[in-house]
Amino acid sequence: MPRQSSQNTSKRLSQYADRYRLTIPEAQIELPSFAEEVSTGLSAAERSLPCRFFYDEIGSKIFEEICDLEEYYLTRVERMLLRERAADIAGHFDQGATLVEFGSGSAGKTRVLLEALLAAQASLVYVPIDISRSAIEESAEALLREHPRLSVHAVCGEYETALTVLGNHDSTPRLVLWLGSSVGNLHKPQAADFLMKVRAGMAASDRLLIGIDLRKNRERLERAYDDSLGVTARFNKNLLTRINRELGADFSPEQFEFRAHYHEDSGCVESSLVSLRDQSVQVAELGQSFAFQQGDKIHTENSYKYSLQEIDELAALSQMRCETRWLDDDDEYSVNLFAPV
Repeated sequence: MPRQSSQNTSKRLSQYADRYRLTIPEAQIELPSFAEEVSTGLSAAERSLPCRFFYDEIGSKIFEEICDLEEYYLTRVERMLLRERAADIAGHFDQGATLVEFGSGSAGKTRVLLEALLAAQASLVYVPIDISRSAIEESAEALLREHPRLSVHAVCGEYETALTVLGNHDSTPRLVLWLGSSVGNLHKPQAADFLMKVRAGMAASDRLLIGIDLRKNRERLERAYDDSLGVTARFNKNLLTRINRELGADFSPEQFEFRAHYHEDSGCVESSLVSLRDQSVQVAELGQSFAFQQGDKIHTENSYKYSLQEIDELAALSQMRCETRWLDDDDEYSVNLFAPV
């Protein structure tokens, strides 16, 4: 049924052929496959699985549930800041702009910026970049239907591959979005390295709008990442279910417990799945088995938090500067406009 739904969406998009195009870069950056990452990650002394594999079709829907949780303030506060400041952000582009977004997903928070830019210019090109083709097509169909002056030039691929899009520059300034504090999933040196690559593709008139979660007390953070309804736990355990489905494994997700722990020194919330008993897991497609003792963990995600000074340092390491910053009333979250130096 999901596959049929995706095919129907693609067909419906044909009516917007003059305003919609989808690019799947041929020269994809060579990243390890799901099978390779599972084999490497579960064979390591400190087991881990990359968080980018959370977002299969089921995982993407569970993440949408997370974003609606009361405890998960990030999405709610960022959406509020964008809604309140959309006109201010658009005001930085008095000659108009093209909107580019890393990890666009459903484009839920992006709509207020689309509308603010369309209110100030005759037409707008939106370039959503996402690994999920179905997410791109579903959001594109809705946006094109709602906004006749909008064109969508989508790119389906990994971030590293999609960086090549920034090199294709015309005279129109670009507003590049990286929202949701996704930068926090990278170790801080990796975050600076990635932003340096983004900077390399930016012209002097371009800007990067980046949402970054701020350091705060342990209770608030751990509650956000280990909610009372267990949605985040289900999100993490879906990764084991995906390995079962795609690689023929026999994980019992109920035999693992989800945990989130905040390390105050590094500002990192570490998420992991912990084995509740001694057990052995077979992965047929890999021809491998993995033994877990009670208490062994699989690291699934890092979520780094920043101080304002650390954000300024991140910008400087990326050869950018924070031109403008917006905070919520409780100073819990930041939306930052980086300009090339």
